[in-house]
Amino acid sequence: MADLKILGFAGSLRKASLNRALLRAAQERVPEGMRIEAFDLIDIPLFNADVEAQGDPPAVAAFKDAIRVADGVLMVTPEYNHGVPAVTKNAIDWASRKPQVLKSKPVGIIGASVTQTGTARGQSQLRQTFEFVDCIAMTQPEILVFRAHEKFDAAGNLTDAKTAEYLGKYLEALKAWVLRLK
Repeated sequence: MADLKILGFAGSLRKASLNRALLRAAQERVPEGMRIEAFDLIDIPLFNADVEAQGDPPAVAAFKDAIRVADGVLMVTPEYNHGVPAVTKNAIDWASRKPQVLKSKPVGIIGASVTQTGTARGQSQLRQTFEFVDCIAMTQPEILVFRAHEKFDAAGNLTDAKTAEYLGKYLEALKAWVLRLK
């Protein structure tokens, strides 16, 4: 059997973002039989129906195609001002348009923040969006990396053993979730 293909993306555009670092950490800890391919959202324009009427821009078409061929999606979201950042929401807005590549797709959500509550509010808002988009979000376990600046080194490497262990368990659960829905 071929490896499960998971499309991962971080809802932050900053190169040194903790969420990009968390996505790389997930790629390094992926369980056997699964791989995570990262997609960079930097070239995805703000959603605009006038632009969409002309046809999906190349970056949007590539993003939708990457989701379409993936067995599942891993969204790595920061939390800005107690909510999901515009970058993440914008990507979902594009992906929810025809063709609706997120419909019935298994999705996992993780995130990192310097706050004490991690990305709890942002993840909760994503789950509300998923009800309408009709993708199938894994509800448990959750991974909300709090005080993330203390868990990664200056080079963006995950250095906290407990977080690394829990991330590995999360990825095993995501693999089982995707297989269950495949």
